Amino acid sequence: MHFRLEPLLSEGQVGELRAALLADDAPWRDGAETAGWHARGVKRNRQLDPSSSLHQTLASALADQLLQHPLLQAAALPVQLHNLRFSRCSVGEGYGRHVDNAYMVGGRSDLSFTLFLSGPDQYGGGDLVLENPAGESAVRLPAGHALVYPSSLLHRVEPVTWGERLVAVGWIQSRIRRSDQRELLFELDTARRALFREQGKEEIFDLLSRCYSNLLRLWGD
Repeated sequence: MHFRLEPLLSEGQVGELRAALLADDAPWRDGAETAGWHARGVKRNRQLDPSSSLHQTLASALADQLLQHPLLQAAALPVQLHNLRFSRCSVGEGYGRHVDNAYMVGGRSDLSFTLFLSGPDQYGGGDLVLENPAGESAVRLPAGHALVYPSSLLHRVEPVTWGERLVAVGWIQSRIRRSDQRELLFELDTARRALFREQGKEEIFDLLSRCYSNLLRLWGD
C-alpha cells in the first residue's frame, strides 16, 4: 500500500526550506556516497551533507512534522523515521532502477517516502517510477506533498530534462513488518473511527477496538 500526504507542508514552509537548501553556502555532496554497493553506478544526484548543522536542523524539524501527521501514524504505525536526506537533481541527473536496503544504520526500512520540494512546473523529467505487479506508476506531486510507499518495491527517478528537482527522502521502521497486515490494520482503524464519529462508544466499536489491539499484539515486533 502506498499513500499520499496532501499536503504535508504549506507553501510558506516549502519556501523556507527551499531558501535554506539553495543558499550559496549550503553543503551539497555527491549522492553516490550514501548508495549501497549495487546502486552507486546508477545514482546521479547531490545530497545535503548529513553531518552539517544545516542538515541536522532541517531534518529534525521535518521528521517531527512527518511523525505527527495523523495519516502517517495510522497507516505506517511508525517505530521511528530514519536516514532523512535532502536530494537535488539537475539536468541529466536521476537515480536508476534499484530497491532500498532492508537495513540501514538507523533501522529497518519498511516504508520509504519522498517529499517533493519542487513543483511539477519547476523541472522536466524526474518522475518517481514505482514498479509493482500491475505495472509501473509515475509520480510527480506538487511541492509540499509526500508519497509513502513500501521499501520493497523496485523504483527509479527518471533523468531531469530541464530545471532542478529538489526532494526530501527517508525511511520508516514500522511496528508491523508486513505491508498486507499494515493495510488491514489501517482499514480496521479507519472503520472503527468512522463508527465512533457516527455512533459514539457503542458495543460494536468496543469489539472492533479489541480486534485492532489484539492484531497489533499478534503481528507487532
